[in-house]
Amino acid sequence: MPPVPDLYFSVDIEADGPIPGPFSMLSFGLVVAGRFDGLRFESRLDRPHTLYRELKPISSSFVPEALEISGLDRDQLEREAADPRTAMTEAREWVLEQAEDDRPVLTGFPLMFDWLFIYWYFERFAEGGSPFDHSAGLDMKTMYQQKAAVTTSNAGLRDLPDALQPIQPHTHNALDDALRQAEIFVRLFGWERRN
Repeated sequence: MPPVPDLYFSVDIEADGPIPGPFSMLSFGLVVAGRFDGLRFESRLDRPHTLYRELKPISSSFVPEALEISGLDRDQLEREAADPRTAMTEAREWVLEQAEDDRPVLTGFPLMFDWLFIYWYFERFAEGGSPFDHSAGLDMKTMYQQKAAVTTSNAGLRDLPDALQPIQPHTHNALDDALRQAEIFVRLFGWERRN
């Protein structure tokens, strides 16, 4: 039986603290980055499908420094942003619509922080739960660390060689940064280190 192809979604989130629950995910961006059927990788950046949402905070707790990084206004989000149940249910439906018969897989650089929030929010708020199963994540930092044969401390965004550097700037807007990471992912997927 042939493997189910992976459809990769680059994700970036902005939050007002280190963990979901006590703190809030304030925005997220998702970008369809590419598809791999086990033999052939196909970039989807020539026709990017994107989703961006800003969310109402779910608690009164926040870390001022974390909030400052995102540039988002909690008071404005309280008044104008989407309810997490609505936003996450819509996002779940969008992911499944994009994936069709493929397996949706999240990717990020690094993925851990973004995964922690978005998976928790999907499971907590989306009707039907997460469209990504519990192990459907591919961390770009680990991909680079393994391919480049460097330590994790030397596998950050600033350590990427020119061939992997994105054109898109790092803005701390979740959609901008998801697009930036999608660009890195497409380049990294087929990249091989040259000695």
